[in-house]
Amino acid sequence: MMQGKKIVLGITGSIAAYKAAVLTRGLIKKGAEVQIVITPAGKEFITPITLSALTSKPVISEFFSQRDGTWHSHVDLGLWADAMLIAPATASTIGKMANGIADNMLITTYLSMKAPVFIAPAMDLDMFAHPATQQNLNTLRAFGNHIIEPTTGELASHLTGKGRMEEPEKIIEYLETFFSKQQTLQGRTILITAGPTYERIDPVRFIGNYSSGKMGYALAEECAHRGAKVILISGPVNLTTKHPNIQRINTESAKEMYEAAVENYQHADAGILCAAVADFTPETISDEKIKRTQNGYSLQLKPTQDIAAALGKIKRQDQRLVGFALETNDETTNARNKLKNKNLDFIVLNSLNDKGAGFRCDTNKITIIDCNGTTPYPLKTKQEVASDIVDKLVSLYRKDS
Repeated sequence: MMQGKKIVLGITGSIAAYKAAVLTRGLIKKGAEVQIVITPAGKEFITPITLSALTSKPVISEFFSQRDGTWHSHVDLGLWADAMLIAPATASTIGKMANGIADNMLITTYLSMKAPVFIAPAMDLDMFAHPATQQNLNTLRAFGNHIIEPTTGELASHLTGKGRMEEPEKIIEYLETFFSKQQTLQGRTILITAGPTYERIDPVRFIGNYSSGKMGYALAEECAHRGAKVILISGPVNLTTKHPNIQRINTESAKEMYEAAVENYQHADAGILCAAVADFTPETISDEKIKRTQNGYSLQLKPTQDIAAALGKIKRQDQRLVGFALETNDETTNARNKLKNKNLDFIVLNSLNDKGAGFRCDTNKITIIDCNGTTPYPLKTKQEVASDIVDKLVSLYRKDS
């Protein structure tokens, strides 16, 4: 899976930098082409001469390596690479990446990178556990980066705890797994709904919910990375998409999302209905701002159109349909009823009773339910959850072939 892959390997100022030589050699043995970018501090731990001998390429560290006007283009590196791997990644570099502090060649390359980015932290246990480091890692996850968790063991301080960079062999396995999945949806078109809907009451007020759209956008990125064309029908969220395979359609109300979903599902191989769509909308919308009164105000609501039920009715035999259920009680029973009534292939169950799951979180805890049973998953990042959900979808296509 690594044959011919172009990897930018970033090395920072950690004692674990010695492992970068083994990592470089392992990547090249697998058939990858490696270009190393090292921070000035990284050169204190491992020499560019050693790394250059392994890659047969000059090691890049400074913007300007000569005094003749030539310079290294971080933009070109960002376009060249199939992946960027930063191993080891210190707390300092992680903080700079999370906050866009572009004061060295490695950070500017990261900020220009078009390809997926993998980060393997390495630091002492207290530094890794510090809230600032954890917040920065969560920020990088939210940006779509892949964090290769450090292991627990003896550290350079001779203390024992979590902070050791993952071993080079395991990091290479991680990359191989990623690349092996890249083409599993090649040629497929996947429709995904994401985010909340806003149901207007008057020109300035609406009925809405707490959905951030993070789960749906993680699914869109995951499907796109696996080769699919993605039609992302999004409610109003403060998120952006990066992958060129994602076509985004912005909607506001349940009615708008319904119309976009019905129109586009006929052109899709599968639909993943992740949006938190309003179940009710106002009977009437005031043209003017409703004024405060001492007598209160009554709002009459009517049901919205059911997107999952509508797509389930028009689903062809060659199409797949995935639903979501966010429940507060009788979770499994309610999800199974929805699975059957709306003609879904499987349903992803969330419970608001699970800590770290639901709206506005960077993590999620799901159970996948289909006609064969239930599969619970532990609490994971939403990017990891998206991978699990797409793995399940891919498994359906494998059964068809």
